[in-house]
Amino acid sequence: MYKLIAVDLDGTLLNEDKKISERCREDVKKLKEMGKKIVIATGRPMKGILPFIETLDLFDENNYVVIYNGAMVQSTVGEKIIYDMPVSLESYKELYELSRKLDVNIHALTVNRVLTPKFNPYTEVESSINQIPVVEGPVDEIDASTKIVKVMFVDEPEKLDSVIVQLPDWVKQKYSVQRSAPIFLEFLNKKANKGIGVSIVAKELGIKPEEVICVGDAGNDIDMIKYAGLGVAMGNATDDVKAAADFITLTNEEDGVAQVIEKFML
Repeated sequence: MYKLIAVDLDGTLLNEDKKISERCREDVKKLKEMGKKIVIATGRPMKGILPFIETLDLFDENNYVVIYNGAMVQSTVGEKIIYDMPVSLESYKELYELSRKLDVNIHALTVNRVLTPKFNPYTEVESSINQIPVVEGPVDEIDASTKIVKVMFVDEPEKLDSVIVQLPDWVKQKYSVQRSAPIFLEFLNKKANKGIGVSIVAKELGIKPEEVICVGDAGNDIDMIKYAGLGVAMGNATDDVKAAADFITLTNEEDGVAQVIEKFML
């Protein structure tokens, strides 16, 4: 019996209008009444998911979220952090130097803002989605005490396709490298991914991996899909995600998450 479902947001739980459907909201309500858990697992920071936590009424000390693609896990009430695996300011500096060589835009996320050496349209997208401010300035002038949660190369999909091929081996060995969206390539602590994040939540709640369902659509969802007792790819997922999954549901425009909940949990 499945006791917990972890879901990605963009391209998964959210439709193309960035909304949660009435059907999904009703299914989540039924899950909660049955004592089962839904966990949001996203690349977004906490501020970027608060409206959806509110929509699903997940403000409870026993509800957790996996944010920053697994670099942080915290409760929805009191924001108690139970897992925190950032990168370092030095990581941002060395990846900035690499971005200059590869001629690609870059930014970094702290817990409450986006840092970038040069403002660009992709950083503006990040800021808008998550409702956090952008701070533009030289990388070598950032305060040494600044906590960098993750670093991102942000550019046109074709540009990032080219960049991925050119990444040095040391980067792949040192960081968890994830393509979270066509315009986002992320660099996280090697011990940070959604699979680890969901496993931390499951352990905290006394739930076994085989009792977990994970649903996603992009490369940053593969780790949790492989971790889960039932790994599910959205109908709109990329081919590598579908290849990793046990089950392929409908698209995010067709209430694919609701189909999974109704088929396997209600």
